[in-house]
Amino acid sequence: MQQLMRAARLHAVGEKMVIEDVERPRATGTDVVVEVKGCGMVPNLGNVLANWETWYPQMPLPPRPAIFGLDPVGIVHEVGEMVLNVKPGDRVYVNPGRSCGACQSCAAGTPQKCDYWTLNGYFGYNPNSLEMFKRYPHGGFCEYMRAPQTAIVKLPDNIEFRQATRMGYLGTSYAAVKKMGPLAGKSLIINGASGTLGVGVTLVALALGISRIYAVARGLPLLQRLQALAPERIEIFSNTEGSTATWVKSRTGGAGADLMVDTLGAVASLDSLKDAMHGVRRGGRIINIGGTAGDLSIDVKWWMDEQMELLGSVWFTSAEAIELAELLRNGTIDISVLTPKSWPLDDINEAISGVASGDGGFTSYLVEI
Repeated sequence: MQQLMRAARLHAVGEKMVIEDVERPRATGTDVVVEVKGCGMVPNLGNVLANWETWYPQMPLPPRPAIFGLDPVGIVHEVGEMVLNVKPGDRVYVNPGRSCGACQSCAAGTPQKCDYWTLNGYFGYNPNSLEMFKRYPHGGFCEYMRAPQTAIVKLPDNIEFRQATRMGYLGTSYAAVKKMGPLAGKSLIINGASGTLGVGVTLVALALGISRIYAVARGLPLLQRLQALAPERIEIFSNTEGSTATWVKSRTGGAGADLMVDTLGAVASLDSLKDAMHGVRRGGRIINIGGTAGDLSIDVKWWMDEQMELLGSVWFTSAEAIELAELLRNGTIDISVLTPKSWPLDDINEAISGVASGDGGFTSYLVEI
């Protein structure tokens, strides 16, 4: 007998989401069904729904009607007959990363390189993502969702569901910081430091041993709040007052910082990114996780002569999420400074339009189911 559940679905770009009764998924094979308790609300979701297909037509949204929702958490409800190490009752985060699971990249533990790589409940990276949306049509804005067992990350008991909906941003930050290598004695520029990803990178980098952070953003009040996390290790600068590169070099004897992460979003200025890059010292490493789009003019001779490393880092693996969960469990990364702001599922449209009403990256937005 068919069982139903409530879900928020988008029927067409430009329309509001509608709460509807749809068929509840069942678990078979290596899939798991999770009873969703909450789902993180991406601050950029309104932009994605309205503009993504115009901005990036090569990166498809789920076919409509679609259930969005990027960062679900909940309780395992049912497991397929081939599932191991996951059982009903487990408290979990569901990693939205989807890939084919069988290619060399997937087997090597780098699913982001898979030709089917997709962020479930959000958007895909090429036309192959349409196949992944077909196989896994449930984002987190519904009562139950089906996901592969490889996406399931068990949550520590000391992390509440509302806190755990921040795992996507924290995981993205964690994966980027891991790519920096050992942090002892190193300095780091965080461009866009007061945003959701910027605060995440700050928390992770402090926990993993960075010696000094040069935190750059526009507004001083949130930067000052960030500096208060570790006043002896964080220096702040509003890039409305001048050049980031000039400021960082003035703080480092002209050398520049060892590392940089750019966390600015899709509509941010590339001038800010380019300026901050030139605050990195010779042989430094620059990692982009924010998604700023457009053609960036770079002097390739500077790139060569200064032996700069430019890396793109997309999302994170479930293995990295398991590592992150342990760091949260033992308190190595302290997310108590983050304040949840939530809406019920019935107010999904209010939630989409209300994500700018918090305190930058110190607010975690979510929908509670």
